[in-house]
Amino acid sequence: MRKLTYGMNLSLDGYVSAAGDDISWGGPPSDELFQWWLDLERASSLTLYGRKLWETMSSYWPTGDQQPDATQAEIEFARNWRETPKVVFSSTIDKVDWNTRLVNGDAIAEITRLAAEDGGPMTIGGATLAGAAMRAGLIDEYVIATYPILVGGGTPFFTTLDSWVDLNLLETQTFPDGVVLTRYETKR
Repeated sequence: MRKLTYGMNLSLDGYVSAAGDDISWGGPPSDELFQWWLDLERASSLTLYGRKLWETMSSYWPTGDQQPDATQAEIEFARNWRETPKVVFSSTIDKVDWNTRLVNGDAIAEITRLAAEDGGPMTIGGATLAGAAMRAGLIDEYVIATYPILVGGGTPFFTTLDSWVDLNLLETQTFPDGVVLTRYETKR
């Protein structure tokens, strides 16, 4: 069985984006937080994306290492992003690039199949896709980088669930600018 981790930056009131899919509220992460995310991505053998997050990531990271002001961590992130196998779940796009496979069928069936395979850990991103995996009980670990800002609405990190999910705290770390990262594992 492969471990599935859902992690994103979010506002203190629980949103990954503000109204209108605005993600500018977080600003660029500190070098330390960016390195933390890079290390998580390096440990992942497969990344699962919903359409919106895929479009955001694929609009920048294929050439992120070629930007004149790219830091060493950003250069490494871009290279890792291109090299890591990815699966995009969407019924509205018809082409993906950069070591990526498109799935336009049943996302939960495919995620369940991938999780049952032998292999390294997987990450999942995109609140809608992760919410479906959360409702299906497929998320093994949650990583939450909470920014000290209230955005008042938008896309929530957590979805509505039919029952409680008990979690164990694995890590708490404070980063510059008051960002607090917490990691939880699902009790099975």
